[in-house]
Amino acid sequence: MYAIVDIAGQQFKVVKNQKLYVHRLEGEAGSEVSFDKVLLIDDGGNVTVGTPVVEQAAVSARVVEHVKGDKVLVFKKKRRKGYRKLNGHRQYFTQIEITGIDTNAPKKAAAKPEAKAAPKAAANEKAPVAKETAPKAEAPVKKPAAPKKEAAPKKEAAAKKPAAKATTGAKSASAKTAAKSTTAAKKPAAKKSTEGDKSAE
Repeated sequence: MYAIVDIAGQQFKVVKNQKLYVHRLEGEAGSEVSFDKVLLIDDGGNVTVGTPVVEQAAVSARVVEHVKGDKVLVFKKKRRKGYRKLNGHRQYFTQIEITGIDTNAPKKAAAKPEAKAAPKAAANEKAPVAKETAPKAEAPVKKPAAPKKEAAPKKEAAAKKPAAKATTGAKSASAKTAAKSTTAAKKPAAKKSTEGDKSAE
């Protein structure tokens, strides 16, 4: 006969007189503990599967001792960064011995959860009253945006700039043509003087 039981968040397959290590449990060495989260029981081929647990089933055990597990080294490293970190850890365990698997265990009284549910219901009833009495905050009124006055001067300035560019362009063009005409007038005179000199010779 064996059973699958949930002990401290872990599932174990247990049989009578078996010793095993589980996460640290409350209780001194030699004390008796009971686990009621039995998920499956196999009694000589007669399998009972819980939905999710088997009703009126429990596994009893005896605390043998509290121990610490082997040291586990946690090493972290980032290459080319000079980062190295080493930590050690030893997990706390409890060794227990299974004393029996009971299929007709009495149910525990469920009076405590009902007592806790009553204050929550009262709190839920008071909450709507507080919401109704609370004043509603008024939405802020948005003011209309003021008209923009700077649009007209910008357009005038933009209109003036092309005119200034055109005048400067005309001035530069007239200056270039005047310079060309003066150089053209000077060059033929120089040629005539050289021709006169050659004829004199």
